[in-house]
Amino acid sequence: MSKHANSVFLPLLHSMRLRTLPLSLSGVLLGLFFAIRDVACGVGECLFLVLTAVSLQILSNLSNELGDFLSGTDGDDRNGPAYSLQSNQLSVRTMRIAIAVAAVVCACFGATMVWFSFGTLFSAEAVALLCLGAAAIWAAVRYTLGRNPYGYRGFGDVFVFIFFGLVSVGGSYFVLAHELPLLLLLPAASVGFFSVGVLNVNNLRDMDSDRATRVTIPLKIGERRAKVYHCFLIGFGWLCMIVYVFITQTSMWNWLFLLALPLYVKHVAGVLTLTGRALDKMLPLLVMSTMLFCILAGVGGLC
Repeated sequence: MSKHANSVFLPLLHSMRLRTLPLSLSGVLLGLFFAIRDVACGVGECLFLVLTAVSLQILSNLSNELGDFLSGTDGDDRNGPAYSLQSNQLSVRTMRIAIAVAAVVCACFGATMVWFSFGTLFSAEAVALLCLGAAAIWAAVRYTLGRNPYGYRGFGDVFVFIFFGLVSVGGSYFVLAHELPLLLLLPAASVGFFSVGVLNVNNLRDMDSDRATRVTIPLKIGERRAKVYHCFLIGFGWLCMIVYVFITQTSMWNWLFLLALPLYVKHVAGVLTLTGRALDKMLPLLVMSTMLFCILAGVGGLC
């Protein structure tokens, strides 16, 4: 690899924010585990299901960085880590090209996933999934990019709940099982609430730098109420999974996800007591706790 290519590749890799991938995979893995429990799943659709989720998260991260940079949100007073555009390691043109390539990759992976699942791209179910995939690509890009990005108007929580929770778990299950039991919306809502929690911690941390450029829930209701809101998010996430397992229980192993509870208690205690830059360490804790929660719930569901 040439020196110039390396100088572009490494900053792009940094901008992909690979540390966020566990959150995007959590709901997918939960839906996958539940589908394996109920039906026979092929390797092809499972592989491209994961690849589609990863590529969508990378597209979202690249778009988010460009949108924040162009709006001035990623300034010197930002509490989070510095990214490649902010530190002048990448140009806006290079980032736009990367976003376009990532969007094409998402579309290709998604279409391949649908083809493996249904054997066609033209059945009613396949077309519905393709439309859902197009909506996911739009949502990933328009969070902070374009005119009136919804992430700057306080609607990020709603979209994160839908796409990281309901679509991630329910869509993954539907791709593999070709049906969607209504009860599955409960664990899907669990992942949605936890994912919104990640966004809420991020917004709590960045309240000072966000104030001039965007509207977020913490800025609307204040830090104290946003922390109470956070407790409700985590609490409802746990409640939804507990209700689901109580209704569908077939074995005591179904309660395996309870092993993740101490991590959530530690996380909530940290959010309630910390502020500003100190909240940054609560983000990976919630992300990894959510992935562990989903893996334990999925494995427990198989037993």
